[in-house]
Amino acid sequence: MSDTATEAPRGYAPAGKNTGVVKPKGTSRIRAHEGLETIDMRARKPEWLKVRSPGGTNYLHLKKMMRTEGLHTVCEEAGCPNIGECWEDGTATFMILGDVCTRACKYCGVAHGMPTGLDTDEPRRVAETVVRMELEHVVITSVNRDELPDGGAGIYAETIRLIHRMVPGCSVEVLIPDFKGDETALKAVVDAKPAILGHNLETVDRLHPDVRPGGRYWRSISFLGAVKKLDAGMLTKTGIILGMGEEHDEVRQAMADLREAAVDILTLGQYLRPSPMHIPVARWVTPDEFAEWKRIGEEEYGFKHVESGPLVRSSYHAKEQAREVEAGGPGSIQSVLEADVLAPAEIRLDLVQLELGRPGKRVGEG
Repeated sequence: MSDTATEAPRGYAPAGKNTGVVKPKGTSRIRAHEGLETIDMRARKPEWLKVRSPGGTNYLHLKKMMRTEGLHTVCEEAGCPNIGECWEDGTATFMILGDVCTRACKYCGVAHGMPTGLDTDEPRRVAETVVRMELEHVVITSVNRDELPDGGAGIYAETIRLIHRMVPGCSVEVLIPDFKGDETALKAVVDAKPAILGHNLETVDRLHPDVRPGGRYWRSISFLGAVKKLDAGMLTKTGIILGMGEEHDEVRQAMADLREAAVDILTLGQYLRPSPMHIPVARWVTPDEFAEWKRIGEEEYGFKHVESGPLVRSSYHAKEQAREVEAGGPGSIQSVLEADVLAPAEIRLDLVQLELGRPGKRVGEG
């Protein structure tokens, strides 16, 4: 544990991180919440958001296995409310490339700071854990590693290949960063043949600069569109978090924009505030509204599948999606946009963000 983690005067800097020096995430205030009555963190959650604390036999066994192998899961790092259900079913989302992220997203429970080193043996340990768990479907995600020349794409590709080799028949889903728009890095992951390639948009256009200052709205959408240019038959997937202050028409616009990139699968879930240093919840979205968004996404916008509910997260029911959803063809957006445009955190001094750039980055078209 670093001294930074224990002495940080403000922001979200959790202790116990072992792959980097943790830094504060900055203020929880965003411009979009000015004049908006948000929900106090001490307020009672609606009944539909209450889940039992995890602690079953399979959960404890899996947790011990992760610690023994020095592996991380986004289930734990991001405080997923479904961790008990999923781990009891023997499924988990592995988080590779460490547990310290170079970006400081305002909604995310993963620690922010400077990673130290790169664990090149991690793909082997993940694959061997998949073997021991006898998984039929595995989800791999990661922190952002903007200081690496390829953003960590090579580690992703090696992890996918080893799982395919060691567990024939096991489908692999990846939830990748935007690699700062580097299409060469994207191609490295696509060439490893995951069953589903996911990258989360997270929120609507207006909120994007404040809650996800290290990324860009159109870069994320077009990154998914570029997947279809590289492999037209690959399933693509993204997620949007509701309850951060978005308007109804803005969600519709995000759906329309994503369909321009021919995104196949969309997940929608409720934002839950990880700490007082993250942005507040703007509203609780009801189960009925989530059900209506599913109908709108599938019937009006043509997503192949929409997984929508208060507790839904990116990898929820992922195995069923990999088995049952058929990929559509390419959309009108097939090249990476805004790869050469600075993210808000790179140009605004009031947003604390680590952005070191990447040498030799390939600039996208458009």
